[in-house]
Amino acid sequence: MDRRIHELRSLVANQIAAGEVVERPASLVKELLENSLDAGARNIRVTTEQGGVKRVVVRDNGSGIHPDDLRLALAPHATSKITSADDLLGVASLGFRGEALASMASVARVRITSRPADADAGQAIEVEGGLERSFGPAAHPPGTTVEVTDLFFNTPARRKFLKTERTEQSHVDQVLRRIALGHFDVGFELLQSGRATLALPAGRPEERLARVLSPEFVARSVAVDEVRGELRLHGWVGLPTHSRSQADQQYFFVNGRVVRDKLVAHAIRQAFRDVLFHGRHPVFALYLQLPPGGVDVNVHPTKHEVRFRDARAVHDFIFGNLNRALRLVRPDSAPPPVAAEPGVRAAADPTPRQNPLAWADARVSGAPGGFVELVARQDRGEPPAGWVRDRHGPASPAPGSADLPPLGFALGQLHGVYILAQNADGLVVVDMHAAHERVTYERLKAQLAEASVPRQRLLVPLVLDVAEADADVAEEAAEALAVVGLVLDRSGLSSVTVREVPALLSGGDVGELARDVLADCRELGTSDRLAERQERLLATMACHGSVRANRALTLAEMNALLRDMERTDNAGQCNHGRPTYLVRSMADLDALFLRGQ
Repeated sequence: MDRRIHELRSLVANQIAAGEVVERPASLVKELLENSLDAGARNIRVTTEQGGVKRVVVRDNGSGIHPDDLRLALAPHATSKITSADDLLGVASLGFRGEALASMASVARVRITSRPADADAGQAIEVEGGLERSFGPAAHPPGTTVEVTDLFFNTPARRKFLKTERTEQSHVDQVLRRIALGHFDVGFELLQSGRATLALPAGRPEERLARVLSPEFVARSVAVDEVRGELRLHGWVGLPTHSRSQADQQYFFVNGRVVRDKLVAHAIRQAFRDVLFHGRHPVFALYLQLPPGGVDVNVHPTKHEVRFRDARAVHDFIFGNLNRALRLVRPDSAPPPVAAEPGVRAAADPTPRQNPLAWADARVSGAPGGFVELVARQDRGEPPAGWVRDRHGPASPAPGSADLPPLGFALGQLHGVYILAQNADGLVVVDMHAAHERVTYERLKAQLAEASVPRQRLLVPLVLDVAEADADVAEEAAEALAVVGLVLDRSGLSSVTVREVPALLSGGDVGELARDVLADCRELGTSDRLAERQERLLATMACHGSVRANRALTLAEMNALLRDMERTDNAGQCNHGRPTYLVRSMADLDALFLRGQ
């Protein structure tokens, strides 16, 4: 059957385009909110009925639409945001494509009422399925109200794909929360089926974070604010111990626009790679600012996706700053030395095979060289450097509370697994194996970095057949890969030869490693697989080399471990992401025992 080419009617074309922009009620709420924000609104109210399928109303106090432009606002590809193709290279507004209102008008009944601040009266227009039904003056305060009813009334097949009212309401709620996190100076209100479900007045960012995410996130997050050249990353990232089973509280904004981007997701995932428990997802609200010309937002009609012009620089900037912020989360970055008070001694060692006499720490704050050296010396029956023999038995190791370091001083062990300590706040409970594992792991990483990456030359170089694009990447990134221990070169149009690998990884599948690294470099412009696999091996070594449960420790050994934790990066969790310690304040303990009630 011959099929001749013909031009689609404008109504059909608009309905096809609407499928890209208006997927569900939440999609049109997003587009209308962005229009309100572009208009400078400071208060926005969203009202929905039946999850937005029956009715969505967005009202704002923005600049309004000029009466002569009201009809044009509903025309396809009509916009006030850009005028030429060159403007697409530096879009600063949230909307710019001129598709949203026209798409809504083609698949629903739309009424727009608007009044500019300098106008005496408002103007209203009603459109049904793309056809104008009425146009004329209307009473309205300065600002704009857009009412969309009977979504997909003329495309019943699309309507069948919508979910239950409750599900659609949830999507609308999430859209409003996302956008509200990007505009703390704007008040938002949501009414669903006649009931106020969300009120977010303009104000302090922390207050909105507490309402949208949770007060716990505010209390258990780290503030980030870093600038490098024209890039700025700021916001809040939850501690590794404040994670979720789903990636449902992750908000990333680029120049005020909430986006989903593979490169950004990879950078954040890598920053958390050795501090997050398996299967858990970080929580964050992060904001990246860069010149509009540095990012292409004209990638998809929904504008959720972006493309960075210097993707590698953006990836490294995000990863580096988040990784540094997380590493600095520890009990204390530089604990002051604590002088010993007269009579302060360590308890007697309960394991005669190690040392029949106790050793009193002359400084109390821990042994020179830390916990690792102290355990080694006591295993040999030697006194730690700077310590003296003590024949007088146990004594309290804790000076006055005002002098207590962040993790305090040890009181004893619980079932050979936990260290119990007292600090200025109350009780500290430490998982001694997890804590020692992190201390050992960080030391191994530092040693590896200081000595550079040892490489192992392959006895027989490995020739790999790869895609031509991967061979191009191998040629371009050869120097950078050699720095991290992988030496390869292009040996043909679609082949590479691997000559050296990191010594720690020489026993693995070299071919798989090289292919994975090249795939990462092709897709993301960078690869952390080498470092990730080396760190995985170091983590295994640290786990096996750390003090085990049921190992009886002296108070001196416990205190040395506490001091090491206070100096160690990422000390709040072990290499597998499990917490290493917790603190219970005196107020918490008093509440448990009903003291003062």
